[in-house]
Amino acid sequence: METNELKGLIYDIQGFSVHDGPGIRTTVFLKGCPLSCPWCHSPESQRFQQEPSFMDMKCIGTEKCGLCLKDCPSGAISLGTLEWSEIKQEHIQHIAVNFDICARCEGWPCTKRCYPGALSIVGKYYTIDEIVARIKKDIPFYDNSGSGGVTISGGEPLSQFPFTLALVKRLKAEGIHVALDTTGYAPTERILEIAPYVDIFLYDLKHMDSEKHREVIGVPNEIILHNAKALAEAGARFQIRMPMIPGFNDSDENFQAFSQFCLSLGKSVETVQLLPYHRFGDVKYDRLNRKCPMPDTVPPMDEKTVKRRVKELQKLGLHAVIH
Repeated sequence: METNELKGLIYDIQGFSVHDGPGIRTTVFLKGCPLSCPWCHSPESQRFQQEPSFMDMKCIGTEKCGLCLKDCPSGAISLGTLEWSEIKQEHIQHIAVNFDICARCEGWPCTKRCYPGALSIVGKYYTIDEIVARIKKDIPFYDNSGSGGVTISGGEPLSQFPFTLALVKRLKAEGIHVALDTTGYAPTERILEIAPYVDIFLYDLKHMDSEKHREVIGVPNEIILHNAKALAEAGARFQIRMPMIPGFNDSDENFQAFSQFCLSLGKSVETVQLLPYHRFGDVKYDRLNRKCPMPDTVPPMDEKTVKRRVKELQKLGLHAVIH
């Protein structure tokens, strides 16, 4: 397939991003991930196909709209609850969406009629040219920040490998700095093939014990650790990231193993970022009609513990920060 015919399934393009690599960046989020992290704060990134989303608070009610009710041949959209709006000081008859019987109609007509944006589709197909045209609008911000560029994220961008490879090649040809945010869960040959076109990898390590990794996340970690070593040997640069999850990977034993592994990668590791677990993404599951798999009993990560872990990494000579 020609490069200009390739299409990637993207669920968001975020400009002026300052947390996804050095400088001011544009982050392109590809849809689909082979891992099943229960703490994932972006459930819209997980599935490899377009899917509907419903944000109840944006629905203005069937009396003022209700067009989506007429556009659903499967009966997935029906009358929902009658609720009092403190803001508008009136009752609003919302709709209800049954995602289980949604027919995924071609063109998603219900979303096109929903002008308030309560009903929307997660995921849009883009060509390389379309993505690059959007990115070029942000080049002045990269130049002003001195070290900005584009971050390809997900989901897992290596799961849409032909598109991701073609995109990073094109970006490098345009002289744009490229970061790849990856779980590392991909065939080693793919990692090494794309490495020459990536300026820095934002590389996730979630747990050092493979069985624990498989039990909670759904896949083992041997290939992830192997790929990190292969990239280091190939001269790649890293920002190593670890989400800190209470009761999962915050033990002394796991943290020591994590620290030693980062040290084993040598000068390839520019920064180690610790990402304290939070529950800010829980509301996104409701919009997708899913239940967040993370138990309600798991609290946010204790700030003092994270700061202590950062200091431990710094004492080992690693540049460590809280992300």
